[in-house]
Amino acid sequence: MSLRGKIKIAEITDTGKVREHNEDAIGSNADLGLLVLADGMGGYNAGEVASGIAVQTISELSSEGAVREERNDLDPETGLMRQTIVLRDAIARANKIIFQTAQSQSHCEGMGTTLVAAMFFDNKISVAHVGDSRAYRLRGERFEQLTMDHSLLQELVDRGFYSEEEAQRSTNRNYVTRALGVEPTVEVEIQEHEVLPNDIYLLCSDGLPDMVEDEDIHLTISTFNASLDVVGQQLVQLANDHGGRDNVSIMLAQVIEPFAARRGLIDRLAGLFRV
Repeated sequence: MSLRGKIKIAEITDTGKVREHNEDAIGSNADLGLLVLADGMGGYNAGEVASGIAVQTISELSSEGAVREERNDLDPETGLMRQTIVLRDAIARANKIIFQTAQSQSHCEGMGTTLVAAMFFDNKISVAHVGDSRAYRLRGERFEQLTMDHSLLQELVDRGFYSEEEAQRSTNRNYVTRALGVEPTVEVEIQEHEVLPNDIYLLCSDGLPDMVEDEDIHLTISTFNASLDVVGQQLVQLANDHGGRDNVSIMLAQVIEPFAARRGLIDRLAGLFRV
C-alpha cells in the first residue's frame, strides 16, 4: 500500500555559514514512507562519500525489502516488526559497504557517517539511528526527542557528570561514540512507535540542535506547521542566524490520515480469537 497522501514529507539541506561544502545527504520515498538522513565525516570530501553511500544503500535496500516482505507482523525471533528488520538490515549493509570502501580507497580512509532513518507502516513508525543525528516528535503540545545521541557527552550526562542544561552549553558535543563505516559491524539503535494523525516527526543532523535550542525548534514547528516546507526553511535560517557552524539537514513528516495495513481473511479471523 502506497503511503503517498497519507504522510506529508518535506526536506532541506544547507551548507551553513562556515563549511565549504555539504557532507550531509538526505533521501526519501513518499510511497514507502521512508526518510533517511546521514551526516558524513572524515577526510577531504570523504564525508560526502560516506553519507551518500548510506542514503543510497538504505533507500534502495529498504525499498526492495519492503516490497518483498509484505507482512507487517511480529518477527518471533527479534520481537520487531518485519518492516523494522528490513530497515535495520539495510543499515547494516550500508555500514559494511562504507567500511569496505574506506579500507580499499586511500582518499576515503577514516570516513564514516552518523545516521537517522524512519520508516512508516501499518500506523507505526520505525526509527533507527547511529551517532548524534536525531529524531524528534511533536504530538499535540508535547515535543520530545526520540533518540539519544551516541556521543561522549551523552555518556557523561547518563553517568551524572553533566546535567542536560550543562550539556546544552558544552563545546564538546560532537565526539560521537558510534558511526557507520568505522568498524566492520555497527550496533544500530532501533525503536518502534504507534503514530497518530497530526503527529509531526523531525529528523535532523547535529547542525540544527547544536545551533538552536529544542524550545525554539518546538516553537518554529508549532508556528509554521501549516507548511512543512516553511518549517524546514525557518529552522535552517535559525541555525544559520545562530552561527551556522555546520551543515544542517532537516526532514519533516506529518501524519495526515491512518494507514493501517490491509488484513487477509486469516489475519482477520485470528484477530477474533485473540485475547
